[in-house]
Formats: sequence, C-alpha cells, structure tokens
Amino acid sequence: MKPSIQFGSKRIYFQVEYSTRKTLGITVTPDMDVLVKAPIDSSLEKIKEKLQKKAGWIIKQQSFFLSFQPKTPPRKYIAGETHLYLGRQYLLKIEPGEKDSVKLKGKFIIVKTSDKSKVKRLVKDWYLVCAKSKFKEIAEPLIEKFKRHKVEPDSVVYRDMPTRWGSCTPKGKIILNPELIKAPRGCIEYVIIHELCHLIYHDHTRKFIELQTKEMPDWEKWKMKLENLLA
Repeated sequence: MKPSIQFGSKRIYFQVEYSTRKTLGITVTPDMDVLVKAPIDSSLEKIKEKLQKKAGWIIKQQSFFLSFQPKTPPRKYIAGETHLYLGRQYLLKIEPGEKDSVKLKGKFIIVKTSDKSKVKRLVKDWYLVCAKSKFKEIAEPLIEKFKRHKVEPDSVVYRDMPTRWGSCTPKGKIILNPELIKAPRGCIEYVIIHELCHLIYHDHTRKFIELQTKEMPDWEKWKMKLENLLA
C-alpha cells in the first residue's frame, strides 16, 4: 500500500523515488498522483513532514487536473439515448440507409446505416470530424493572440485520452481530446488557453495562473462547468 498523509478530511497518497539529489521535490502528475523525489538518506517521517507543509498546494494541483478528466459514463449507442454536442443534449436517432451518414438536425443526432453494429464507430468518427473543424476555428484566433508572447504551438493534434482534456508536450505540441467537442465553446476555449499558457509556464505557478486569468478572466467558471457537465 502507498504511504499517505492525512490533511483535514482528505488522505493524500504518494510514492517516493530516492536518488543522489540534495533536495526533496514534490510533483503532482496530470493523473493526480503525488510523486516525491528525495535524497537517499531521507526518512519517511521527514518526507511526510514536508508533504504536510505542502498539502494545500498538492490538493490545489489535483483539483486543477480534475477538470481534465472526462467523466461521461459509457454510452450504448442505441436509439433514444442522449449525447452531448457543444454543451447541448441531443437524442440519438437511428434510421435505415444504404449509405452510412451522421448529421445534426433539430434536437437529434441522426445516424443512417444498414448495420446497427456500426453506430458507435460512425458517431465517434463524426465527433472527431466535428472536433477537428470546430477546435481549429476556436484555436486559430487564440494562437494568433498568443504570438504577442512570442510563443506558438509546434502543432495541434487530436488524441483520445482517458484522463485528460488536453496536454502540452515539452516541444510545444498541443494535444486535444476529441471528446471535448461535447462541452460548450467556453470550455473548449478554456482548455486551449490553458495549454497555450503552458508554452510559457510549464507548471501551475502563480505566474501561470496570472497569465491564464489575464487571457481568460472567467476561466474558473468554464473550468467548473467542464468538471460538472460531463459527469
């Protein structure tokens, strides 16, 4: 069992990596794991003491990453089931058809196919096409805006990520989860701005928060909506 500390009503589990380093470092990963890198002679008691002092910061970091965890329950892709698109609920309608197609009409996502076993793949492919088009439309002016900070992403790509809405690689590639197309435009803007801020500040430091707030003053509202909407 992982070692842990108690902070108020919350228990914080952590793992330790010992090395020849001289100081003790604490990292919260995007999966909300707490990693402690410690000098070889560090006692567990000393590590816990340090963690206790940083517990407030750890919880803040974990809650920050929480908004990047898709929570939509598994769908069965059957007629009458509800599916989200840009924050609105649509009913899935399945109609017989020789040519496979998916389109949005009124309050329905209409799937035409001769084989119902294809519905899931058709809907997911449709979401991906929509995501690529809509994310590009939203991202382009934001990327242009960030050029005044002398930064620009190397590329923007799309990848299914079970625990994250977006990420930014050290080389400046921004990765967006196509599932984000289910959230309102403001949530999409928030994730893109969040990742663009990471081109300047790699950690969630005070300067990172200040920059994010400057670029999107109401980001906390959209972060909360993203956390709650896809539950």
